[in-house]
Amino acid sequence: MQNPNIKILQTDILSDNWYTLNKVTFSILKKDGTKETQSREAYDRGNGAVILLYSKSTHTVILTRQFRLPTYINGNSTGMLIEACAGLLDNDNPEDCIKRETEEETGYKISKAEKIFEAYMSPGSVTEILHFFIAEYSSEMKINDGGGLEEEGENIEVLELPFNKTLSMIDSGEIKDAKTIMLLQHLKIKGIL
Repeated sequence: MQNPNIKILQTDILSDNWYTLNKVTFSILKKDGTKETQSREAYDRGNGAVILLYSKSTHTVILTRQFRLPTYINGNSTGMLIEACAGLLDNDNPEDCIKRETEEETGYKISKAEKIFEAYMSPGSVTEILHFFIAEYSSEMKINDGGGLEEEGENIEVLELPFNKTLSMIDSGEIKDAKTIMLLQHLKIKGIL
C-alpha cells in the first residue's frame, strides 16, 4: 500500500548504463500539514542476496576477496574487499539466486540456505534490498574452485577463515563490508559459532 502523503511528480533517467540512476521529484506532506516538493537521486541496481557459509565442526567461515572500484576510489589503497558471497537476483527468487552465486563464487554446492532477514544497505540513495542467508558447509560440498564467472569479469579469491579471526578482522579494519559484518555478528549473537 502506497503512502498517501507522498506523490511522485516526475522521474528523469540520469544514467542507464550499468544500472539506472533516476532523479525523482516528489511531494511530501510534512508533520505541520504543509506540502513540500523535493528531488532526490535514486540508484536502482535491482535486489540482491548474500550468504555466509559456516562450519560448526571446523569453526570456520567462507568469505571472498575481490576488487571493488568504489572502495578504491574512496581510499582503499588496494581496492580489494573481503566479503560474504553475494549477487543480484536477476529475476530469480532470493534462495535460488544465493545457491547459484554460492556455487559460482565459492565452488560450494549447497542444498539448503536459511534466510535470516532482509535489509536496505544504503537507503538514502540505493533502492536495493538484500536478502540475508546463512548455510552450513563441509568439504564434501566443494564441487569446483569457485572464483566467479569470467564472462561477468569476476576474479574472486575464496577464503576459508577461522571464525574468531574474522571477528578480529572487523576490529582491525581488514573487513569493512557492511553485509559481511552483519552476517558475522549474527553468527556470534545467535551463538551459532
